[in-house]
Amino acid sequence: MYFWNNFSLHSFDVNVRVGQGFALSPILSALYLSPFFHIFEKFLKNLDLKISTLSFVDNGIIITQSNLFQLLNAHLFSSYNVVLILMSKFGFQVRHSKTEVFHFSRSHSAFNPPPLDLSHIGSPLLVPKVTWKYLDFIFDRKLHFHNHINYYANKAIFMVNCMKILSNSTRGLNPHQKCLLYRSCTLPIVLYSFQLWFYSKASLSYPLNLLGKLQRRAATWILEAFKMSPSYSIEAIAELIPIHLYLQKLSGRS
Repeated sequence: MYFWNNFSLHSFDVNVRVGQGFALSPILSALYLSPFFHIFEKFLKNLDLKISTLSFVDNGIIITQSNLFQLLNAHLFSSYNVVLILMSKFGFQVRHSKTEVFHFSRSHSAFNPPPLDLSHIGSPLLVPKVTWKYLDFIFDRKLHFHNHINYYANKAIFMVNCMKILSNSTRGLNPHQKCLLYRSCTLPIVLYSFQLWFYSKASLSYPLNLLGKLQRRAATWILEAFKMSPSYSIEAIAELIPIHLYLQKLSGRS
């Protein structure tokens, strides 16, 4: 049955399923979730809880800020309890096993946040994680993004090592094809969401050093050069833009 304000349509059977990968799926989920978030924000306002929410289809985030961990946990507990009540009324099911808690901090001292106890409302004790992966973005508590860079750089290095079986000195791919393969298949992986850590006044020594090693390995493979060859020379011959200049170009276009 379809309702819109005071208008209601007669009930009818639906025998067509809309899967998660269908184009109509995010539209229907947005239409169904919009009233939920509207009611949820009203509850938070009545309870005087300074909470923000983000949602990506079936993944949601509850965000709060405070200088005291006790106050943070109290706000998170109350808002999570409201979510459970509203979810049950909307016919949703919350998977407690997928619930996580994560804290960010600007403090330079030791950082050891207490766990969040949700056992009173059916969820287990949540221990704050050291790193957090959301939509394939890897966050750490200080927003250094070293784990994010390491993950994708190692993934790209593994790909470059696997590319070596595609050619040798007598047959297979020529240097131009190798360069095209590296630029089209490897760089997009290692630079996924680089805007998180590449911005003005950010410390870039760690990522540029790691990405420089990756590009040197790729240039050595493209030219079949010696390992002791100068980096800038083999990159220029292999028609590869230095990684810091390539990042500046992508950043200017994004």
